[in-house]
Amino acid sequence: MTKSGKHIETGKIGESIAESFLKKLGYVIITRNYRKPWGEIDIISWSPNKTLTFIEVKAIKTKQQNPAIFAELTPEDNLTTSKLRKLRKICEGFANQNPDLINEKRGWQIDLVAINFSGEPILTENDKNYIIRHYKNI
Repeated sequence: MTKSGKHIETGKIGESIAESFLKKLGYVIITRNYRKPWGEIDIISWSPNKTLTFIEVKAIKTKQQNPAIFAELTPEDNLTTSKLRKLRKICEGFANQNPDLINEKRGWQIDLVAINFSGEPILTENDKNYIIRHYKNI
């Protein structure tokens, strides 16, 4: 598998882990991988308080044995100002096209789920080889 192929696979596994994580917190998933020519929303959901929430997932494999040691690039570092600007544009477009999904009192927000893998990214509940962080309303 090529380096970019591994990167894509890491992202897909990260999105699946993020979806499971969010569901356990009470989020209701509306859709995944909503695409437009200028960008993609990884996960669209309702939060437990019924806020329409767009989730950007950033996942990386760390070189450290202990993913708690962040001496290198973190997933959060991959959410650049440019990427956030594009993300806001696609979220605004989705919200404008789907006003029925928005609770008038709650509006909508963008969250970030960041995942650090300490080895090969895998999907399993038993061998949790990652640290996950959830940033709300970025």
